[in-house]
Amino acid sequence: MQRRMLSKDDEAAVGADETEVRREDQDKINRFSRLHQREMLLEDELKTKAKDKEDLDEISNELELADEEDKIPYKIGDSFVSLPLPEVQEMLLSSTQKIEGEVSAVEEKLSGVREEMGQLKVALYARFGRSINLET
Repeated sequence: MQRRMLSKDDEAAVGADETEVRREDQDKINRFSRLHQREMLLEDELKTKAKDKEDLDEISNELELADEEDKIPYKIGDSFVSLPLPEVQEMLLSSTQKIEGEVSAVEEKLSGVREEMGQLKVALYARFGRSINLET
């Protein structure tokens, strides 16, 4: 592998394009980085909650085929309790509504994070142009 040195003209041109990074710029970059990490965590949480909701919906559909007199094992904490079908369906409905509320809350947080990231991107690209890469 052959290494190539920059010519004096190239070196001067590179130095001329550099913009000084001020403290406030560094704070914005750090804030963007923290928001990006938070965005990834919220996306993972959203996927988990969506999977939980899908599982609850599937269980509800399966229970529609069950007999009214059957006792259905329902997991509460670490143990299973046998409950009548109508009570289990009511508890599943409650759990589904709770998950839907949690999904909405996570989506709201995620949109707020993305909005702030967009504002920071605009400010940082305006200041640094191509010298900075904020694509995630």
